[in-house]
Amino acid sequence: MSDPQNLLNYPQTRQSDIVDNYHGTAVPDPYRWLEDPESEETKAWVEAQNKVTFSYLETIPETQLIKDRLTQLWNYEKYGTPFKKDRRYFYFKNDGLQNQSVLYVLESLDGEPRVLLDPNTLSEDGTVALSGIAISENARYMAYGLSRSGSDWQEWHVLEIDRGEDLSDRLKWIKFSGASWTHDHLGFFYSRYDEPDEKTQFESVNYYQKLYYHRLGTPQSEDVLIYERPDEKEWGFSGGVTEDGKYLIISVWKGTDPKNLVFYKDLTDPDAQVVELIQNFEASYSFIDNDDRRFWFQTDLDAPRGRIIAIDIDTGTRSQIIAEAEETLEGIGVLNNRFITEYLKDARSQIKIFNLDGTFVREVELPGVGSVGGFGGKRSDTETFYSFTSFTTPTTIYRYDMVAGESTIYRQPTVDFDPEDYAIEQVFYHSKDGTRIPMFVTHKKGVKRNGNNPTYLYGYGGFNVSLTPTFSVSQLVWMELGGILAIPNLRGGGEYGEDWHQAGTKLNKQNVFDDFIAAAEWLIENRYTSTEKLAIAGGSNGGLLVGACMTQRPDLFAAALPAVGVMDMLRFHKFTIGWAWCSDFGSPENPEEFKALYAYSPLHNLKSGTAYPATLITTADRDDRVVPAHSFKFAAALQAAHNGTHPVLIRIETKAGHGAGKPTAKIIDEIADKWGFLVKILDISVDFKTAKA
Repeated sequence: MSDPQNLLNYPQTRQSDIVDNYHGTAVPDPYRWLEDPESEETKAWVEAQNKVTFSYLETIPETQLIKDRLTQLWNYEKYGTPFKKDRRYFYFKNDGLQNQSVLYVLESLDGEPRVLLDPNTLSEDGTVALSGIAISENARYMAYGLSRSGSDWQEWHVLEIDRGEDLSDRLKWIKFSGASWTHDHLGFFYSRYDEPDEKTQFESVNYYQKLYYHRLGTPQSEDVLIYERPDEKEWGFSGGVTEDGKYLIISVWKGTDPKNLVFYKDLTDPDAQVVELIQNFEASYSFIDNDDRRFWFQTDLDAPRGRIIAIDIDTGTRSQIIAEAEETLEGIGVLNNRFITEYLKDARSQIKIFNLDGTFVREVELPGVGSVGGFGGKRSDTETFYSFTSFTTPTTIYRYDMVAGESTIYRQPTVDFDPEDYAIEQVFYHSKDGTRIPMFVTHKKGVKRNGNNPTYLYGYGGFNVSLTPTFSVSQLVWMELGGILAIPNLRGGGEYGEDWHQAGTKLNKQNVFDDFIAAAEWLIENRYTSTEKLAIAGGSNGGLLVGACMTQRPDLFAAALPAVGVMDMLRFHKFTIGWAWCSDFGSPENPEEFKALYAYSPLHNLKSGTAYPATLITTADRDDRVVPAHSFKFAAALQAAHNGTHPVLIRIETKAGHGAGKPTAKIIDEIADKWGFLVKILDISVDFKTAKA
């Protein structure tokens, strides 16, 4: 159910006569001017589009009821997983509706918590977010990064923990970097870019990252350059100090490809040079820990689901410690002189403990089917903390005794719903080429498979990212509305290791869209829903997924919600960090890969005169990850091509970015608008009386 299109007066979007030639193919780009977010014409266009969109959304009375319910459910204490440095414990907590979570410090586990840093005091609207922290080994100092209005750019500061006051240190133009302290507590390593042009800092391409050492109390201009590669503009550097303090491990990345190089520097020798230990982009190598000059790595070399090896840095000799398993190795740490490993089995967490020689000790018993985080700490620690969550389990924090092998609840939130009212099932279906794909389907118990249930099909399918069960108030409210939540684990993700990832990249990218379309068809065939009741959604690479599927199969879905999506597959590499995605997407500069990109690029596959699903595109004016021009150009082209009665709208958030650090208030507003849009399009009756008061 939706308003006739003639009730929506879309802004007229100027078309230019720009045409590009790609390997002999002429490709018009009439909305190129929307790539300049600072032009007066673009700003006027944004204002006009938002006016149409919000005028439409304001006609949906149910939105306020949904917002009230979201706010009610959202208002519960949320704890992060505690971590320990020296004698102190640190953790994040949100009282409920705070725009940003607050960082606390404890002098002992049962001590009185003290606010260490409250980002909510840094801006009136919550748009300044804490984007990274690093505590010195003696727990005296904390380096921390701040992001403004959702930008990837960070400014780093240093706080003295005892006094709770900032020092004079200010580090700018940092992006895609953490910080790692030397064990003398005098400074830390970090990576940065050269200062960009102020006018184009949110669009200009990011190349030539450099690794630096900053000494406390000195200006950034005096920071010591540790490593750079002027001959390799795409290389990025992540520097981390080993637990014994002897080495700086430098992971060299190139775009989003999981393959990396590993270099190291001996910190005990002031004259030591950087040594190139792993010199070829042959596989993924993640440093775990070391026994002096014997380094342990998690790698997918000759093991697409992951294994653990040791490398003697004197001889280069390699030995296997833990072999590849049937499950996918996600992460590993060393606690109580044992390896503690996280595996994924059909997209759900398993935790296994091994001795340092690789012999199996035990599996950690988890509360159910879900996702785990945490298990951090030092090699000698006998206690650690972890989080557990599922579709119906709010994130709960556990303390784990490494000696006794026992978990006890440390923090358990109270949310205003009964998890017993909901059913979670994992189904398997077959994609177009016969590949077996898992999918989680969650809904209220008692839902009838009559083909009439509003269904929210959410996907990602890329960059080795695994979608695992997590609790979400927004998803809970969707299910309270009678909706079904369906999340398939598409190829391109990391659920089944690197082979699964590669099966959804470059010339294989169409597999991802086929997997998602097959999920929709399976849900319809099995009478969970129908085309008239089916909405698809995804963000970033998932926004691309939605854009590709709605252009390939506009007949299959009633609604589409692409968020901060990559929509122009011929120019994505020309902005900020977009070039880095060529490892997953391929490059338009390559003739063969261009053909594949052009064949599914959402912007270039809209067909004039087609009735497209009701669409609510969402983006933000300060997104410098996937620049908003992708969504701007797609919205303009969609409105020009669309010949149906459903609305095709774009909602452009201000003072926000790609998603990280977005204030709670903005998140709730956006979700309420999305659910309100779907309530109208899918003809859902809103009645929260059956929900707990």
